Amino acid sequence: MHNFNFYSINYYYMNIFVAGLSYQINDADLKELFEEYGAVSSAKIITDRDTGRSKGFGFVEMEDADGQRAIEELNDAEYDGRTLAVSVARPRTERPAGGGRSGGGYNRGGGGGGGDRSRGGRY
Repeated sequence: MHNFNFYSINYYYMNIFVAGLSYQINDADLKELFEEYGAVSSAKIITDRDTGRSKGFGFVEMEDADGQRAIEELNDAEYDGRTLAVSVARPRTERPAGGGRSGGGYNRGGGGGGGDRSRGGRY
């Protein structure tokens, strides 16, 4: 027989986007900032893949009600000398392969061709 706990509470988490962060802020600083509003399940500063340097934004995951309150209180607030932009994170969109460039790739201009190039001009 299965033992179910009918008194368990389901918490829903929201992913929060935080922009305008100082480049000196780390994951622990970001977590500490948001813990004032409730339990933080994760806090991550996004860093440049090549240099490891902060890109000035990050993501925080926390319970919906606490997250909404944090967004309302911290959006447009000043932290470490910078004004924060805090909002619900949008889901990632799929990027096309090849660096995300749009448009055709096989004919990139430079056309013309042919002709006698030894004459120095087009004619």
